[in-house]
Amino acid sequence: MSTKLHIKKGDLVKVIAGDSKNQEGKILSIDRVKGRAIVEAVNMASKHTKPSAKHAQGGIVKQEASVHVSNLMLIEPGTGKATRVGRKIDETSKKLVRYSKKTGEVIK
Repeated sequence: MSTKLHIKKGDLVKVIAGDSKNQEGKILSIDRVKGRAIVEAVNMASKHTKPSAKHAQGGIVKQEASVHVSNLMLIEPGTGKATRVGRKIDETSKKLVRYSKKTGEVIK
């Protein structure tokens, strides 16, 4: 995939499809090649770990699994509602910026 995405690390997003539908969280990391993102406290999976120096006990650890970016929708900072994202060139700074398709406001 490796293309421009409508979301980036640190954005607050809502899951719109799948087992974790309607859950919200902050993006921790993005894999641009696979087109997937890890969202905080969303799509939790159980991982079996052996005892190590870091985890002396071992056992089953819950951690976030990745979600496809097509199943994520950005939450607009001002209103707190999910919105589609567009890109346009800002008149003042002459840079490409993201904006909310719902309100037209620029997303920082």
